[in-house]
Amino acid sequence: MDQNPNIIKMKRREAFKRLINLSLSGGCLFIEILIFTYFYLQDIYPSADILLDLHYWYRGYLLQYCFYGALLFFFSHMYGGLRIGYLRNVEIIFSQIFATLITNIFLYVQMSLMVTQLFIPLPFVLMMFYQSLAIVIWINIATRVYQKIFPPRKLFLIHGPRSVKDIIAKFESRRDKYQIVKCQDADIGVEALKREIIKGYEEGEFAAVVIWDTSVKMRNDLMKFCYAHFIRFYTMPKISDVILLGAEEMHLFDTPILLTREYSLTMEQRLVKRLIDIVCSFLLLILTSPLMLLTALAIKLYDGGPVIYRQIRCTEGQRQFYIMKFRSMKVDAEKDGVARLAKKSDDRITPVGRFIRKVRLDELPQLINILKGDMSFIGPRPERPEIIAQYLEIMPEFAYRMKVKAGLAGYAQVYGKYNTTPYDKLKLDLTYIENYSLWLDLKLMLLTLKILFWPDSTEGVDSEQVTAFKEAYQRNLEEKKVQEEEVQEEKVQEEKVQEENTRK
Repeated sequence: MDQNPNIIKMKRREAFKRLINLSLSGGCLFIEILIFTYFYLQDIYPSADILLDLHYWYRGYLLQYCFYGALLFFFSHMYGGLRIGYLRNVEIIFSQIFATLITNIFLYVQMSLMVTQLFIPLPFVLMMFYQSLAIVIWINIATRVYQKIFPPRKLFLIHGPRSVKDIIAKFESRRDKYQIVKCQDADIGVEALKREIIKGYEEGEFAAVVIWDTSVKMRNDLMKFCYAHFIRFYTMPKISDVILLGAEEMHLFDTPILLTREYSLTMEQRLVKRLIDIVCSFLLLILTSPLMLLTALAIKLYDGGPVIYRQIRCTEGQRQFYIMKFRSMKVDAEKDGVARLAKKSDDRITPVGRFIRKVRLDELPQLINILKGDMSFIGPRPERPEIIAQYLEIMPEFAYRMKVKAGLAGYAQVYGKYNTTPYDKLKLDLTYIENYSLWLDLKLMLLTLKILFWPDSTEGVDSEQVTAFKEAYQRNLEEKKVQEEEVQEEKVQEEKVQEENTRK
């Protein structure tokens, strides 16, 4: 199949796409470094030379350019500023401007240390302005060029018996990148699906396959088929797949073995993680104390109610503790005693509360929870016992996310939204748990800085939702649970019949 002209064409196209992506991303970095070079030679270095007698050789300049370029590339890569054609245009612009800001802050600190005093900020402010302007212009042009050369990828969606409205809506939200041109219920059988895939792919009807919510056996058959025929496919992992992502590969015998340990974090990892939590929470409590004082005053002056809101949440091992937040809702927001997530345009949130939620000031008192050991900086967000009970009735696997200590921020907060479904949040949190490392914690801390300013991360749930379960989603899960119970009952009945026959 490797000699198929269509496959060869697709391979060349993917290589060309990668080349274009690297060129467009590299162009943005190159322009930013040129702007930095201009300001460095015209304003920054001459100012440093005046403040302190500095004389660089040309190698010193070269080292400074390389250092700045390396920092800019690192943060651009981390925050997604180089992902032209992958992320939305507005998100790429935001990510690259944010990455540039962080890089320039590092540069400012470096120059201040060199001259042993706070450096003159004006050159850095002007440099940031021109770099931001260049980013907006370049990314808009680059995105249009990319989309002109590479139109949306056409997809063939294969789905199971459950509704596909949610998954179609997800792909339609990125019409610039994906276009579902064909849907097919998996009930026609594996062999018929294989024929559909080969026919549509070779005729150019679609360029990739989406395997959604089929049985494990069918999914595995289709995955192997697509892999063998060099056909790109997308599939949504099940819980067991996510658990295997973090498995350790062992070579004790003449076959690979995957090991998933009973404890998610080793003793050394827990010790280092706790040490970081203690040191960082203590320092941040000191640094943010003025902000906390101003926030407390604003809440008290608005309605005279209590400043701190304490609520029972669950952490590692489903242990309960009182989480602390600055109160952002009215005093009697939950007077009926029913636990609810915040909705879009929730009238229970006060004007002061809306602001402190937007900039995440309401979360600052949780630094005390971290210092006490109830929480960590990074980990699955703690849920209320009542909401956990609702989730566990329909999705028992939700308990897996409590294998580690709850966190101020987490994988699901960085890569998901406030209204992401519990099942998707669980998969995101399990990805963190099963792939834990100190570097992952540091990476998520840096990425959390970005989502503090990104509006999607604070979006509320829909008006008809009590928890993060949508009504249709919950109904589907309940139907699935009933079906599983019926299958289990049938198996029990069959076993009883077999036992009776054996006795006879």
